[in-house]
Amino acid sequence: MRPFASPVDRKPFVTLEQNHQTASPSTGTLTHRTGPVIALLVGSAFVVILNETIMGVALPRLMTDLDITAATAQWLTTGFLLTMAIVIPCTGYLLARFPLRGLFFTAMSLFATGTLIAALSPGFEMLLAGRVVQASGTAIMIPLLFTTVLNVVAPERRGRMMGVITIVIAVAPAIGPTVAGVVLSALDWRWMFWLVLPIALLAIALGAVWVRNVTETSHATFDPLSAVLAAIGFGGSIYGLSLIGESASGDTPVSFWVPLVVGAVALGVFVLRQLSLQKTDTAFLDLRTFASRSFSLAVALVVVVMAALFGSLILLPLFLQDALGLDTLEVGLMMLPGGVLMGVIAPIVGALFDRFGPRPLVLPGMSVAAVALWGMTTFDMDTEIWWIVLVYMVLNLGLGFVFTPLLTSALGSLPRALYSHGSAVMSTLQQVAGAAGTALFITLMSLGTRRAEDAGDGPAEALAAGVHSAFLVGAVIATVAVALTLFVRRPADVEEPSPQVVGH
Repeated sequence: MRPFASPVDRKPFVTLEQNHQTASPSTGTLTHRTGPVIALLVGSAFVVILNETIMGVALPRLMTDLDITAATAQWLTTGFLLTMAIVIPCTGYLLARFPLRGLFFTAMSLFATGTLIAALSPGFEMLLAGRVVQASGTAIMIPLLFTTVLNVVAPERRGRMMGVITIVIAVAPAIGPTVAGVVLSALDWRWMFWLVLPIALLAIALGAVWVRNVTETSHATFDPLSAVLAAIGFGGSIYGLSLIGESASGDTPVSFWVPLVVGAVALGVFVLRQLSLQKTDTAFLDLRTFASRSFSLAVALVVVVMAALFGSLILLPLFLQDALGLDTLEVGLMMLPGGVLMGVIAPIVGALFDRFGPRPLVLPGMSVAAVALWGMTTFDMDTEIWWIVLVYMVLNLGLGFVFTPLLTSALGSLPRALYSHGSAVMSTLQQVAGAAGTALFITLMSLGTRRAEDAGDGPAEALAAGVHSAFLVGAVIATVAVALTLFVRRPADVEEPSPQVVGH
């Protein structure tokens, strides 16, 4: 049953001819028209999301080449996350109002332009501007991919397709440090962007041939006040969270609580504004997505998973470089097997979801991830490299069994009218969770490091002690999350089959 019925729900679905889409009712497979569209969206999303974490390993090199401090260099990552947090909430409106083809070209053109700006950058300011423009395109691409898949893939095949999307959402950030390490071992940091630019331009060229408007649009209303509140609320939250780690390490004089409080107040007003606009079906970001129990629970678990993933992605390179003395190439190669493993198992997990549902996958997956985080608490100055690689692979194995079922059950539990809003909510909270996980792990590491230094430990030993503290808390949180997986259920059908959904 649907949790509600809006005028958008009752609008007749467009025909296949109007939607430029051909379906195969008997097989439930993608056709020669929709298949290339999905493939191109997946490939493009992988490239743009890869850049979200590609700067982490490069920061020490950039600090030297650009003569900037660690706090300044961190803005190349923080600015990217801030832009994502501001733009993604707007995509609920954009995806409902504008056709797929136009949004694809907008997203990829922004990303390509930002990549060119970054590649030509003579200094920090222009590089930061390029990262912001890149993030604007990335922010549109992620929800665009989700919404398109939900509209053109039959429910009984969404697990397999979401398995492929997991490669984009989870694996691309995981191998970002590897790509950066390989490039920096032989080339100037600007080549991280020069090598990506031709791929972005190729995606635009292929889009001109393949991308068709295979999704439905509506006469969505733009509310400027909601857009401003979302920008202040989500942007302030991300900014405040990013400052927590810097404050803990003494790298910034700015009080992190100021943007956090401003962001929280703005988010409170934003929520009240959406609840009011929902009465007339004109919400900027429709919060009736949370009327679905499956969606709400899955979102909560995705927040935990993303925090664990991004927290480990930020801590492990620091530990390997600053405590164990490894170079960027070695660090990148050490983190590669974990990302590859998650990519390999993602389609398999998707197929298992289509057959068995989410709970038989999520429960053991979260349990394995928790065990891996407990294993990371054993890392110290004497830890063998093979053990670090193995534990990180086990963490990625566990998270790989969690991502696909959660994303599929969350978004699949919504009525079609809320697909775009559900995608925007999920993508926004993923960014907030990533920033929160980074802030939490960095803060705990900084506090633990300071305590160890006060006790007389050397810099490397103190850092190892701080990493231990961070992973200890992460392991406890993941263990608590295991209990939440007991309540995960397969989403029930929320609407009658329609010819617009491939396979119906």
